[in-house]
Amino acid sequence: MTTVGYWDHQTETVRPAGFPDYQMHQVLDGKGELTIDGRSCIVGPGEVFFLYPDVPHSYSPISSQWQVAWVSFNGRESELMLQYAGIGESGPNRLNINRLLPALEYMLEPTAADEQAANFERSKQLYSMLIDLKQHLVSSSHPDTDRDRLKPVLDYIERHLQDPLTLNDLAGVIDVSPQYLCRIFQQIVRMRPIEYVNQQRVNRSKQLMFHDPEKRMYEIAKRVGFENASYFCSVFRRKTGMSPESFKRLHGLG
Repeated sequence: MTTVGYWDHQTETVRPAGFPDYQMHQVLDGKGELTIDGRSCIVGPGEVFFLYPDVPHSYSPISSQWQVAWVSFNGRESELMLQYAGIGESGPNRLNINRLLPALEYMLEPTAADEQAANFERSKQLYSMLIDLKQHLVSSSHPDTDRDRLKPVLDYIERHLQDPLTLNDLAGVIDVSPQYLCRIFQQIVRMRPIEYVNQQRVNRSKQLMFHDPEKRMYEIAKRVGFENASYFCSVFRRKTGMSPESFKRLHGLG
């Protein structure tokens, strides 16, 4: 988490160059107009709107009072966690609950004397909120843009991470061409299928490191579907910005 706040009356905000972090705004009362890349819509109570970094946008009240709570955040896994919730780009979404999200409410509570500890706790709450976000959002009524369209493929990847996975294998799960699979992956997940596979393999490798810190790198590489430890380390560094050994040291795992 980088910032968090609440406005009893949100004022007009115009950002031609966007904002450097991810943002989530929850509308509690009143209505406002949200404009993203020249496209405008009205957002009101029961809705949230998400803003990806560096995307031009503006929002302003159109009612006498517009109550908005917000949180901004960054980090290597931010985009992946939003994509898991079905948030692939900036825009509004509707909530299935009529109150402030519990984790966001907690983040808005007054801080204790130890500001560093308070910010760490807020980040924990943010992580929890992003994990649970999918269950709080109303599913899209448009199957062509709904993440559930790819669910059989995503489930297949999860079950077979340790196996060799080709584009043809994945396309066959839902009986489409590899080209079409790439297109809908880009639309819904915002990355290519094999790129997504590698991201999930890196995530699984982190879990294995925490579960068994003594396990050798070549064993972890094999368990998550990489042919050799060298290629695994290369992909891990590309996805996280550090080597697997550095990741383990960072987390006190060896």
